[in-house]
Amino acid sequence: MSNQDIAAGNEGSGAGLGLRDYARIARTYWKFITVVTLVFTVAAMAWSSMRPRVYAAEASAVVVAAGTESVSSLLAGDTLAKARAKNYKSLAESRLVADNVSASTGVKMTGAELLDSVSVNVPRDTAEIRIHAESSDPTTAQKVADAWVAELGRQVQERERASATAAAGQPAPAAVPPLSLVSLDAATVPTAPVSPGVGLSTASGALMGLLLGYVAALLRHRLDRRVRTAAEVEKLFSVPVVGALPVDSTLQGGNKVLESPSRKPGAYGHNPAFAEALRELRTNLTFLDVDNPPRIIVVTSSVSGEGKSTIAANLASAMAAAGEDVVVVDGDLRHPSIARIFGVVPGIGITDILTGKARVDDVLQQRSDLPNLRILGSGRIPPNPSELLSSRAMKQLICSLSERGVVIIDAPPLLPVTDAVLLARVADGAIVVVRAGRTTKEQLSKSLGNLRRVSAGVLGTLLNCVPAKEFDGYSYYTPDPEPAEAAVPKDHDVAPHARRRELPPPVSEAGEDTYSRSVSSS
Repeated sequence: MSNQDIAAGNEGSGAGLGLRDYARIARTYWKFITVVTLVFTVAAMAWSSMRPRVYAAEASAVVVAAGTESVSSLLAGDTLAKARAKNYKSLAESRLVADNVSASTGVKMTGAELLDSVSVNVPRDTAEIRIHAESSDPTTAQKVADAWVAELGRQVQERERASATAAAGQPAPAAVPPLSLVSLDAATVPTAPVSPGVGLSTASGALMGLLLGYVAALLRHRLDRRVRTAAEVEKLFSVPVVGALPVDSTLQGGNKVLESPSRKPGAYGHNPAFAEALRELRTNLTFLDVDNPPRIIVVTSSVSGEGKSTIAANLASAMAAAGEDVVVVDGDLRHPSIARIFGVVPGIGITDILTGKARVDDVLQQRSDLPNLRILGSGRIPPNPSELLSSRAMKQLICSLSERGVVIIDAPPLLPVTDAVLLARVADGAIVVVRAGRTTKEQLSKSLGNLRRVSAGVLGTLLNCVPAKEFDGYSYYTPDPEPAEAAVPKDHDVAPHARRRELPPPVSEAGEDTYSRSVSSS
């Protein structure tokens, strides 16, 4: 599968996100979303706290018509007052009124500055005019609002008197203005600031941070190349997921085999979910091909550190606890770990048999608590691991071990070296371990491609280290009790044990040097 295929699969999956997917994204990136929300909340709170306090005062006046002796004149005057109130709004917002207010109040603000701090409002279908003044000083806000109403009243009186004089042809003192502006409500000194609203700003910052954090999480999910769920594996690579294992705290800090399940149910450390997941994996492997179940199973991964050695050891232990005869083989001749995991004698094993220094029965080891399980270590680390693993003697050794029981081979990672590919060709198939949240789609794609190019069988993938909060109710592939050819896609055909008896041709060993360095864990 190419990177283009993976990208296309990602685009398809992104377009079909459901409610559960959005909830899973929130659970996955909840720490990131929380940090973004807190940052925006604190920033909004700090910004509001640092802003200067602003106080507001409001005064109002009403336009009154003169000559209201009759009903008709009253109605006409009311209509005229409402019409003129809209015109007076423009007058109230003029520079003339602002300059006069600045001069009369003695505030240290110019007319232009006062205009920026004063707003004029005329309610609909009324003759009322409201003056809203803001200032950092509450007394100044009150003085400006009252002075603005007074100055507007003088300006209105002058203009109405001039209009009446021009209409009547009489001297100005004798003319009676038809309209006047009368103060309605005087401004009061405000006691609390109207700005900044710390509570509202903080809530707005928190909401914005939550929204942006989740959007960023969606973007990270879209760009994330790591494999997290079984659905991603099955959709992008058409490979079944034969099991999933949760994170187990007892396995942190190094690979190990947990307590023998033959002692009592649920004896796998302190996590019963891990024990149950191992049993389900064991059952799934049985049903891969009920007529010819796999007898030689290679456990590998894309790169080191994904838990394949621990899984191989614990899978062998679980199968032995079920009464099966099992031989676990350390096929990692570069960095062996099976002997250390089981606590048996290290330094003896495969290389001693292949070089003729010992017989199989001489180096097979056993633990008292697992009578059905035999352990074959790697022996001394050879200078040519790939040549030994691809030899005819190695194939004959594995075939002879399969007559004693199910063979579980712990193989090196697929990407650094070709050792796992060589072992997979001899085996009935390989289980590729995928560490949830760590293995990338490109790594898994290349690993499966390496197996497919040499016609090695793939029994399936195993999702390891699934977070406990996501493992509850986890659903993954459960094979039907049908022949393997019907259960596994053709691109990853699983050949029965009988088809793996021919010695595979040599495979290129390019890339071995990259694995020669020491690794912390398998």
